[in-house]
Amino acid sequence: MIQIKEAILVEGRYDIQTLRQMVDTVVLETGGFRIFKDRERLEMIRKIAARRGILILTDSDGAGFTIRNFLRGAIPKDQVKHAYIPEIQGKERRKRHSSKEGLLGVEGMSQDILQNALERAGATILGEESGQALRANRLEKADLYAMGLSGQPDSAQKRKRLLKALGLPQYLSANALLDFMNAVSNREEVLQTFQQISQEDIDNPHS
Repeated sequence: MIQIKEAILVEGRYDIQTLRQMVDTVVLETGGFRIFKDRERLEMIRKIAARRGILILTDSDGAGFTIRNFLRGAIPKDQVKHAYIPEIQGKERRKRHSSKEGLLGVEGMSQDILQNALERAGATILGEESGQALRANRLEKADLYAMGLSGQPDSAQKRKRLLKALGLPQYLSANALLDFMNAVSNREEVLQTFQQISQEDIDNPHS
């Protein structure tokens, strides 16, 4: 498992599944062309890029380059690294038909090809000590449950308050919340923010 400082931005959820088998970092999706109209998602990506840097890894077809070029103009150049996969003819196993251009996407690439693409893009590979420190301060699902942000009747409402306080999109699910908060914040900061919100609830019970 490769430990990388930057977050990785891909097009869809199957790309995420592929990357998470080999990379230990936050992996996010553009939602395909939805990124063009989703201002909250784009703002979130900007925050992530400003905080830890971001690696853009799209498919090698026309759609992938359209998304990449859009992001190129939306995020400061010094906060972004571009990783490219080669043009390989083929079809992913889950698909009945190949893509319009007949090329394999990120999800169809081997781990060796993906690792090479990330390294050539200048990904910051973390050593074991740095990786352990990063993981130690990562928010986990158990933290969300302990704070009442998942698995409880009023969890959705509490998540919205925390997301608003952190300046994050309020539509995020509990799992997406983990990914985004670990990308722009850390366990200590989130717990401090949650404690402040809880104290405000105590001081202003009817607000």
